[in-house]
Amino acid sequence: MPKVDLAYGHQQLHVSLPQDTLLAVVEPRRPGRTASETALIRSALEQPLGSPCLRELVRAGQQVAIITSDLTRPCPSDRLLPYLLEELAAAGVDDTGITVVIALGLHRAMTREELEQIVGPKVYRRVKVINHNPQDVVRLGQTSRGTPVEIFRPVVDADIRICVGNLELHYFAGYSGGAKAILPGCASRATIQANHAMMIQPQAAAGRLEGNPVRADLEEGAAMAGVDFVLNAVVDSQHRIVGAVAGDATVAHRRGCDLVAEQGVSVIPQLADIVLASAGGFPKDLNLYQAQKALDNAAHAVRDGGVVILLAECREGLGNKTFESWMLAARSPEDILTRLQREFALGGHKAAAVASVLKRAAVYLVSTLPQELVEACGLRPFATVEQAIEAALDQIGPSARILVLPEGGSVLPVLSDP
Repeated sequence: MPKVDLAYGHQQLHVSLPQDTLLAVVEPRRPGRTASETALIRSALEQPLGSPCLRELVRAGQQVAIITSDLTRPCPSDRLLPYLLEELAAAGVDDTGITVVIALGLHRAMTREELEQIVGPKVYRRVKVINHNPQDVVRLGQTSRGTPVEIFRPVVDADIRICVGNLELHYFAGYSGGAKAILPGCASRATIQANHAMMIQPQAAAGRLEGNPVRADLEEGAAMAGVDFVLNAVVDSQHRIVGAVAGDATVAHRRGCDLVAEQGVSVIPQLADIVLASAGGFPKDLNLYQAQKALDNAAHAVRDGGVVILLAECREGLGNKTFESWMLAARSPEDILTRLQREFALGGHKAAAVASVLKRAAVYLVSTLPQELVEACGLRPFATVEQAIEAALDQIGPSARILVLPEGGSVLPVLSDP
């Protein structure tokens, strides 16, 4: 029987599939052998794209804000930040002039222990580390699309702003990384809501940058604050750094997106009856709010009337109160989609993304969430992958073909041309 390994929380589940059901296992195309993490990071910093080296950009006495991700993102901040501090020290910047800002967007604030975990104990003891506060912002104007640009005060007040992040597919911004650390990462609720409202436009899609209104808007807004330098990394399923880019917020980011596309956009021969997708394990399956990204990618590979089986531990529940309320209040997927057109709300946008999938396919969720809660959200709950596969085959039939996405959040399946 075909066997696949799927990440679930901090575990690896070994799953056997019924004979002759496997259509394909679609994984990111990783380089057979890459340089060490140290070599990749140093090379990116020593050969920045579209920008001088960081040590040439900054001067002694300047205040520097380094913006990086919270624990809901697989960003290897603890391994990237020491090299940035090394560059800043070479430029004569004192540690007292450096603040690491954790870009929360509208996620919960990180605890002291989590802040230390994100940046690493040595960095935590060395420089100031703070959570972004979406209420303590400075208004800088508005974008050409009407988004009010309100950015966290310590980021605006800094002389130099450095954005750190991981690069991966994003279901409506095209890709993560780049200026996204500042907007939405360090913005107000009003700013984030206005920017994310554009996700309903058809050009706002995974893997798309050209003509993507969300990406164009966030980059325009972040430029009002000023992004002086970026350091972005591509990580694999074991959170190892397999690629890095640094330099200009647009030039370096686009090259990084090319790396992600080369590894993560995969052509499939046909749509599957059943798509079995792991959200990618912790932290990508911390809650359903985050795991939705893998569901969105999986939906690109399933036929109408098929089944998506999503593995997401969801140890922190649904992950967002608005998302939860919208999911629980709806009587049908159409209810959510109609509501979003009438009243866009952050959290509601994620419910609409789930609803879009539910209009086309059934969604089976393997998680630790209470069965009643999952059912109330319109999904079908299962305690084990094996039970979910058996139920899907009962629904579709024994001749069903199964496509597997071991890293659902990192792979965008694209149907081959007829």
